[in-house]
Amino acid sequence: MAAVRSILNDKPRRQTLIAAALALLIGLAGAALFAQIEGERGIAPIASNGDFEVTGIEVNVQGESAEDARMKGWREAQRQAWEKLWKTNGLGGGGGAPALDDGTINGMVSAVVVEREQIGPRRYIATLGVIFDRARTGGMLGLQGQIAHSAPLLVIPVLTQGGVTSVFETRTPWQKAWAEFRTGTSVIDYVRPGGAGADSLLLTAGQLSRRSRNWWRLLLGQFGAADVIMPTARLERLWPGGPVRGIFTARYGPDNRFLDSFALTAPSEDKLPAMLAEAVAKTDAIYAQALADGKLAPDRTLEMQPVLSPETIASILARLGPVREAGPRDADPAAAAIESTGPALTAITVEFATPDGAAVDSGLAGVRAVAGVKGATTSSIAIGGTSVMSVSFAGDIDALAAGLRAAGWKVTQGATALRIRK
Repeated sequence: MAAVRSILNDKPRRQTLIAAALALLIGLAGAALFAQIEGERGIAPIASNGDFEVTGIEVNVQGESAEDARMKGWREAQRQAWEKLWKTNGLGGGGGAPALDDGTINGMVSAVVVEREQIGPRRYIATLGVIFDRARTGGMLGLQGQIAHSAPLLVIPVLTQGGVTSVFETRTPWQKAWAEFRTGTSVIDYVRPGGAGADSLLLTAGQLSRRSRNWWRLLLGQFGAADVIMPTARLERLWPGGPVRGIFTARYGPDNRFLDSFALTAPSEDKLPAMLAEAVAKTDAIYAQALADGKLAPDRTLEMQPVLSPETIASILARLGPVREAGPRDADPAAAAIESTGPALTAITVEFATPDGAAVDSGLAGVRAVAGVKGATTSSIAIGGTSVMSVSFAGDIDALAAGLRAAGWKVTQGATALRIRK
């Protein structure tokens, strides 16, 4: 106690002790904040393209050697995959696929994915996936026309298992299934977060119960999406290592509206990834049907641009009074000269993702190439995030948005700003 009193009575030592305590508290607070986003979480989604993927092809063949058996197994898998692809996407409406030789089928295949394989001295047993190149296969399937796609939709995959509901707080098999889903052939424009960093703080199961449109606008703007969908999964394990039953529900919109649900069962834990992959495909079909039925149109309450009712417009015009017709004395030569030069320039803010320095240059070049753009300069650069450019455009924001979409950009439109991405 005497030592403590001497320290408290000594002013310099007391100040040093207080500073050390504050530094310790700040360090602990920073560590606690970092602990909320550190650890193994987040699975980057695979690149989306238009190729066709057929999974779950099982082969069991023999050959003169292990390599010969494997090549025969791959050729057999490609033949089965071509038959399955034709039944689901071809012109025959489910009929038999055209008979093609192995060389022709091999020319349409861009990759073979090994899901599981066992290789013996002269035997090959495997479960394979086959990816067909869309450019070389689409014509034969009769899929050369353009398909209408949805607006960009943010995906929040929610999993409940063991009494715990999570999204990106930990790596889950449901998130992994959505990250590995090939979205190129889907009519839904999925915006799939990686789940790392701040994603685990912004996108949680509690977010689904929020109804604030302001919060949803900020969240969707962060990911460049127009609306949100919530595919949910509930897994029930009957006993350790035994069957796993999954109940899957497709929901959408800021009001968490129900679309449809279904149930699947995996016979064992090692069959769970295959069941979840099938569940993702079924959920995608539900959302595709909802799009065809007009249910996935972006929620009007999420639009940044305010909408005035005809009654409000009429009341404003009534307060302004009648409009006097212009006569010859009202003619203004200066105004006429300005009018003859074309539409006035409009300053429009455009946000675009810049993962690296090259993305800044390509974004500026892409916007400058749009007809009507008189100038585009960056006002804020964030490498690894979202940069901002100021665009001078001869027209209004709707015309610029239409020009960007025609140039291949995906555009999210606000009142005075646009967000674009490829």
